Amino acid sequence: MKHKTLKALSLFAFAFILLSQLTPASAQHEPAASIPAADLIQPADLAANLKKAPTPLILQVGFRKLYAQAHIPDSEYVGAAGEDAGLELLRNRVAKLAKDTAIVIYCGCCPWSHCPNIAAAYHALHALGFTRVKVLFIADNFGDNWVNLGYPVSR
Repeated sequence: MKHKTLKALSLFAFAFILLSQLTPASAQHEPAASIPAADLIQPADLAANLKKAPTPLILQVGFRKLYAQAHIPDSEYVGAAGEDAGLELLRNRVAKLAKDTAIVIYCGCCPWSHCPNIAAAYHALHALGFTRVKVLFIADNFGDNWVNLGYPVSR
């Protein structure tokens, strides 16, 4: 019995090490709480700003299924930023923009403290030198904190 337990633990450790090496570095990101409060925008404030020109570039950095169900009008889907492929799409989308372009990013896949995408996108944009990045603070999820509050959506 002792041998089987040791063997099972060894297999578990091996699998853990293997999976951690296969996980993209970008997915091992900082939490959403690492984003300074000064760079957050509340849903009500962004909804009000959508009625004023010029509007910022709004990028959804979460999952395609969420974007397909409902998204902020005129926002663009760039891919899940918690994955290397999504970060690459984000970098490509902003590559030719001026560094002082106003950008708002959002995800809304899950509660703020569990979001795998938002901090990765925020830090990537700052690493590229963008100076006017705001993050839509979605406390619970996009449905509860945007759609159900009657803010504008496209489907």
